[in-house]
Parts: sequence; C-alpha cells; structure tokens
Amino acid sequence: MSGWYRQTPVGDNLIRVSEPHVHALLAANLWWLRGTDRDIVIDSGLGVVALRDEIPAMFERDPMVVLTHSHLDHAGGAHEFRERAAHATEAPTLAAGPPASLYGAELYQKMGIPDDEPAPELLIDELPHNDYDPRGYRVEPAPLTRLLDDQDRIDLGGRTLTVLHLPGHSPGSIALLEEHTGVLFSGDVIYDDDELIDFLPDSSIPSYRQSMKLLAGLAVSVVHPGHDHSFDQARLHQLATNYLERTN
Repeated sequence: MSGWYRQTPVGDNLIRVSEPHVHALLAANLWWLRGTDRDIVIDSGLGVVALRDEIPAMFERDPMVVLTHSHLDHAGGAHEFRERAAHATEAPTLAAGPPASLYGAELYQKMGIPDDEPAPELLIDELPHNDYDPRGYRVEPAPLTRLLDDQDRIDLGGRTLTVLHLPGHSPGSIALLEEHTGVLFSGDVIYDDDELIDFLPDSSIPSYRQSMKLLAGLAVSVVHPGHDHSFDQARLHQLATNYLERTN
C-alpha cells in the first residue's frame, strides 16, 4: 500500500477520506457514510490510486458511490463501484470519462479554465510508487446505474439523505442533506472560501445565485464540503450571502 489516502473519523459512522499529496486545486474530500443496511461514499477522489487496494474495508458492504458532480477530483475512482449515482445532467460526462490531467496547463486547456495565472506544473507532490507515470493518468468511464434529481431520497437504513439539485458550479451539481440531523454534504456547490468556481465553460452565475438563495436560508447543523474543512450554519449563510452580494 502507498498510504495515498488519509482517513479521519468524523463521528456518527462517518469517515472523511482525503488525498494529502494532491495540489489544493484538486484535493477533494470523500465522505464514507455507514448506514444500518448499507454504506454510501460521496465522491471518489482523483483515482490516482485504487480505493479498493488502499481501503478494502470501504467495499465490504458493496457501497454505492454518489457523485456530487462529474469533475475529475470527485469522479476519479467512481468506476470502482458497482453502483454509481449522480444527477442525470452529469451522466454523459461520466460515461465518457471526464477531462483529466495531472499537469496544470494541460488540465486548464482540457477543462476550459482561464489561464489568468500560471498553472501548477504537476498537481501531485509525491508519486504513489516509484514507477508511476503521471502522463498516463486518466479518469475511467463510469456509466451511472442510478439517475438522481432534486428531492430524491437515498435510504441507508437508519438514515436517509435528500438530494438537493444546486446547479451553478456545474449543471448537475448536487448536495445531500440528512434532514433529521441537519448534516449537509455540499460537494463543490459551497465550501469555506469566498472565491467559488463559477467560471468554467458549463458554470452559470444565474443558476449559482438561485442555489445560493436556497442555501442562505437552509437550516443545517454542519456542512461537510467537497474541499477543505467542515463548517457551521452561520458560515454557510455568510458564504451564500457574500456570493449573492458579490454577483448582484
């Protein structure tokens, strides 16, 4: 094993999985949530190293992976799961394999990211093993087995998540809300940074504003985002309000 992933118990049968050797641009969170009847994994990382090899316990209960959207840092390991769910709008990209590269300039070009600032040369700071060649990296196709839409429910046994379709970052971006605890898994819709990514070719500021209006009034106990650390309701409302004021 390479030790590529870091597992951090968060409590209440929830584990945060991160990739500490990935550049901040792509260092995303995976959330492994255990229910009475089954597990789900929310997002799947870059896919540089197989999750099955590094975290075999994750697959003991045949979990479903739920993808908040189709970007490479969230969908890289999706092909490893037998059941894969996401919003229908993201399905074609996932079925084809999202645009991907571990080289900054190439990734910017493939994703249509404006190159106003110099791109990082390499988006990992360590190789998982000595003979790993970053030039061979790609995201494998991961056709969906379940299409999700707003207000759909995902039942794990003992806990249920409600799908919130919150476009803006991408057309099919979703978050997952456990209503009885107020836990929100927000993907890239919102994280603890005022500079949210709304400038990709398929991003939409008007759609993002509508999503932020919903989040600005949403009751939650904690937000577990797609990047960086978790935060509370007050910060959620502040971030959403700041975005609405900045894009007004």
